[in-house]
Amino acid sequence: MRVLLVEDEESLAAALAKIFEQNKILVDVVHDGIEGKILSDNDVYDVIILDIMLPGMSGLDILKHIREQGKNVPVLILTAKDSTADKVKGLDMGADDYLVKPFVTEELLARVRALGRRPWEVYADNAIKFSDLELNINNGELMIKDKPVRLTSKEAQLMEMFIRNPGMTISKEQILDRIWGIESNAMDNSVEIYVHYLRKKIANSQTVIKTIRGMGYVLKDTQNE
Repeated sequence: MRVLLVEDEESLAAALAKIFEQNKILVDVVHDGIEGKILSDNDVYDVIILDIMLPGMSGLDILKHIREQGKNVPVLILTAKDSTADKVKGLDMGADDYLVKPFVTEELLARVRALGRRPWEVYADNAIKFSDLELNINNGELMIKDKPVRLTSKEAQLMEMFIRNPGMTISKEQILDRIWGIESNAMDNSVEIYVHYLRKKIANSQTVIKTIRGMGYVLKDTQNE
């Protein structure tokens, strides 16, 4: 799991980052709202944690921006104890959860894990879709124009990552972190191999996995280019 933490109280952010890492959760930490917005645009996260009062740009403004971009990444808002209006506003703007300061770190971990397990765009049949691709996230079966394609576990995880983030460039490092994990010894060529496998399996699709040299890979619909 990869988390973005936007929190301007540096001592709190450092303590939370250490706790996340001890619990095998990758975390990027920034202390400024504008930096948080930039990372939310340019990186792929399972959960984003936003303090409301931030320099440069508020957490609620970042949340608004994320939802206006059409991103369904789970967002947890950190709010002051007496800010009921902020809680309501945050939830109305698309936050998935909120936590009142001061909080117990075990509760934050539990909420983040729960949000990270929540599918972002799951249909009744446990499938996620993009263009002519439909992936069943339970059994790893991929449908291309109603024709089934069987994927291995790693292929299915990689395909899920692409389908959940269409049009977004995903780096090798992000793929390694997400699929192979924080303690993995997998190398960059592992990603190249599995991208090669996926390309062969979606050869009959109108979607393609493009290589963006020096940056990573992006799933695109050739009919919309």
